[in-house]
Amino acid sequence: QVQLAESGGGSVQPGGSLRLSCVASGSIASIAEMGWYRQTPGKQRELVATINTDGRTMYADSVKGRFTISRDSAKNTQYLQMNNLEAEDTAVYFCTCRRLRRTSFEYWGQGTQVTVSS
Repeated sequence: QVQLAESGGGSVQPGGSLRLSCVASGSIASIAEMGWYRQTPGKQRELVATINTDGRTMYADSVKGRFTISRDSAKNTQYLQMNNLEAEDTAVYFCTCRRLRRTSFEYWGQGTQVTVSS
């Protein structure tokens, strides 16, 4: 079992920045990949970015060049640095991970609200 806890959400004006953090606990040695999803009311959860144990990253087209995902293994923490935020980035952001030999994300945090508004 893995437990995930996000922090760092909040309200910011368009063009501003926020950094989300996600601390993993439990069976962390088994984690193969971590990522961030986001969801707005009435819509499906959307993949934002992922990072694997080799440091390889993947981003949704909508956030490329603005968001950066990173991982500090020593602190069991992943981050999502969000710059040049837009109103369309407003959502609840969820931290997620999957273990080795799993093909889909299986553990989720409780979510943190990000609101971009003038």
